[in-house]
Amino acid sequence: MMTQDNASAKASSSGNGSGSLPGGTENVAPTTRKDWASDQEARWCPGCGDYSILTAMQLLLPEIGARRESTVFVSGIGCAARFPYYMSTYGVHSIHGRAPAFATGLAIARPDLDVWVIVGDGDALAIGGNHLVHALRRNVNITILMFNNQIYGLTKGQYSPTSVQGKVTKSTPFGSLEVPFNPISLALGAEATFVARTHDMDRKHMMEMFRRARQHRGASFVEVYQNCNVFNDGAFELVTGRAVRSSNLIPLVHGEPIRFGEAGEKGVATCKEGGLCIVDVDASTEDQVLVHDERREDPSIAFQLSRLARGPFEPTPIGVFRAVDHQDYGAGVDFQIAEAKSHADADDLAALLRSASTWSVR
Repeated sequence: MMTQDNASAKASSSGNGSGSLPGGTENVAPTTRKDWASDQEARWCPGCGDYSILTAMQLLLPEIGARRESTVFVSGIGCAARFPYYMSTYGVHSIHGRAPAFATGLAIARPDLDVWVIVGDGDALAIGGNHLVHALRRNVNITILMFNNQIYGLTKGQYSPTSVQGKVTKSTPFGSLEVPFNPISLALGAEATFVARTHDMDRKHMMEMFRRARQHRGASFVEVYQNCNVFNDGAFELVTGRAVRSSNLIPLVHGEPIRFGEAGEKGVATCKEGGLCIVDVDASTEDQVLVHDERREDPSIAFQLSRLARGPFEPTPIGVFRAVDHQDYGAGVDFQIAEAKSHADADDLAALLRSASTWSVR
């Protein structure tokens, strides 16, 4: 069976900014943030977390040598969906919930392109839930960034699939009755091969997660905690606020013990009753602290990490949960097409059309 080099970047044509164009030999000059910013004025509410995500992306792409002519941003509906307008590259503003479906077709037809998918929590997990999970389980070679503000922002403050239980909104005046989705758990349950979480208050961390996601061959999913300062202000303040980050954000670093706190005094360990729990790290517990393995094929430990916090008001893991190598969907499609062609007479279209059962319809 044909395999792909999973260590390669998403787009086979991506390089260091001085390589050749797809199918050509013309050199490409290095870019700057200004080159990636379109002539459209970014129009989100003042103070919206989307601005910091946009800045992180515009700074990252020149740094990694991405090329505008081979980069595409696909979005759905919502505040996050404006993203392609503000990037000076190719963009598709698709329809509600269907961005992963559009991106799937594009990634399969044009494997030379870097395909980014920008969605919000309502767009991706409500009407778009079906498309999201199947793009992940198929391991389509796309990078999905989900801006999670736990609310519908563009339509003015209705509850979303990630809103906390009991959330009072215009559409839930007595409080939401529903248990919210945990996006990381959902992605891991769909067997996504790359799953990560970051937040809009740390540009350096965002850029690193976006970089890692883009380098991964296959479906990459990054949840971004993004503050909606109009309809759900401070939703993540208890874990992302500067004063509490060291105590309430648990950094996941491959090959290192999972510790956090001002002096690493807290750690994540396997509990006696099963599952994971937070312990005080001292001489008696230090050897019990879990060493993070993002390359672990079995996603069960990563799933347990995603369930460590009941919500963004308790110590919450952040970073890469899982990064494993599987053949991407497009490679499998290409292999099947090549196999079909090898067993048919390429010069005889009639034979190809009649290679299987045929019917006469009258």
